[in-house]
Amino acid sequence: MEFKHSELFQRHPKLESCRDSIQRSLTILIDSFEKKGKLMVMGNGGSSADAEHMCGELTKGFLLKRPLSEENKSKFSKIDSSIADKLQMGLPAFSLGVAHSGNSAFLNDVDPLLVYGQQIWVQGREVDTVMGISTSGNSKNVIEGFKVAKAMGLKTIGLTGAKDSLCNEWCDVVIQVPEEETYKAQELHLPVYHALCIELEFHFFG
Repeated sequence: MEFKHSELFQRHPKLESCRDSIQRSLTILIDSFEKKGKLMVMGNGGSSADAEHMCGELTKGFLLKRPLSEENKSKFSKIDSSIADKLQMGLPAFSLGVAHSGNSAFLNDVDPLLVYGQQIWVQGREVDTVMGISTSGNSKNVIEGFKVAKAMGLKTIGLTGAKDSLCNEWCDVVIQVPEEETYKAQELHLPVYHALCIELEFHFFG
């Protein structure tokens, strides 16, 4: 799967070392969404913010307007046709870090390391994909989430820094950006997930 629209490798040539893993991740995501699956993204701190950012780009228009089809618009003809002109098409994706009530209850009552694993267990289906963002690749709650996902037969993608990590053991694909310091790895994570979102948008809505 080639990156035709995002100019990722032209704009960020140091990511050329990740080309294969990024392309394989895109293939996994396309296959999942084509099967009516969803994407669940997890991370901590800044990586949790990145998870929300990525999901936001997928669930509404990013570079494209993504208008509803005439078939979808017709569903509003007897309700309020003006709504259909404002809604946009999207891909189902959500960040596991934003379920504050359920997460805090599970953190307090059961096991904080399984806070993401619990959501994956309840929400996940075999056609879904779980993505974990961790600059070290060893974030304990992310790894436990991947273990649950693997037990359920879900596809898993890690977005990490340059070093091999536990994500290499538990993920189908690991995108290891060529930086080790936390903030420098995070600076390369953004163009990677932006590029994935752009390519997904053009594939499904272009």
